[in-house]
Amino acid sequence: MSKNNYAGIPDEYARLDNAKIVLIPVPYDGTSTWQKGADKGPDAFLEASENMELYDIETDTEVYKHGVYLAEPVTESSSPEQMVEEVHRITKKYIKKNKFVTVFGGEHSISIGTIRAFDECFENISVLHIDAHADLRPEYEGTACNHACAVYEASQKTNLIQVGIRSMDSIEKTVMNTEKTYFAHEMVADEYWMDKVVDQLTDNVFITFDLDAFDPSIMPSTGTPEPGGLFWYETMEFLQMVFKEKNVVGFDIVELCPNEKEKSSDFLAAKLYYKMLSYKFKEEAVNQEYEGAQK
Repeated sequence: MSKNNYAGIPDEYARLDNAKIVLIPVPYDGTSTWQKGADKGPDAFLEASENMELYDIETDTEVYKHGVYLAEPVTESSSPEQMVEEVHRITKKYIKKNKFVTVFGGEHSISIGTIRAFDECFENISVLHIDAHADLRPEYEGTACNHACAVYEASQKTNLIQVGIRSMDSIEKTVMNTEKTYFAHEMVADEYWMDKVVDQLTDNVFITFDLDAFDPSIMPSTGTPEPGGLFWYETMEFLQMVFKEKNVVGFDIVELCPNEKEKSSDFLAAKLYYKMLSYKFKEEAVNQEYEGAQK
């Protein structure tokens, strides 16, 4: 086992030439506005991953054997705009190598770059945005590359579906498509919300998952925790449905703000990432490969 590899996996599964999966860490926290520390999220996630069992009981798989290449961290920090451009460039580079590309932030502004790259590489893409916050402001604090603007561009250029929303500014109502927005207070009383979301997604789906979508009782270590969030098993049921019914082309996970005294959030993030890979490659065995969907 190697400490330099994702989850300490053996070198044979960690080389770029062998790996089907690429993991890009982005330790960036340039635009967060409350609790700082999301730049330390990728390291905390990677440390937790090293302490995780690599056999997934539910899917009866060991997905790491498909190969996971841990890319160099994206460390551009001269400006939010330059960070977004660098994330976009590096993400697109690995998509073009026919890898299943995943990104772990950092705060949510990095997703502007990841979404842009996937939108350019895949036809008719849906962005599934799982989050407590709408993140639809055209700009915030003088820049369009802010965590509060994370999916504004996606709302203009892709089929954006938002799930778990329970915090927003009134100005975001002017941009939001309420027919494709699933508010937390409504989801709790709607047993069919998962089916409705899947029905609105196009075949190719990119998932951007802000960890504050989870209820803070199970995920306290985020920059802006909001009460009334998702719980583990309902989220896994939903994700499994999406991976089964749609061609998930990639995903990012953002906004882990680690707390030295509270390690369960780091481990939840590690487990979420591995679960999403397990669902993807379980379905990969029976579906067409994602390469065929590329432009």
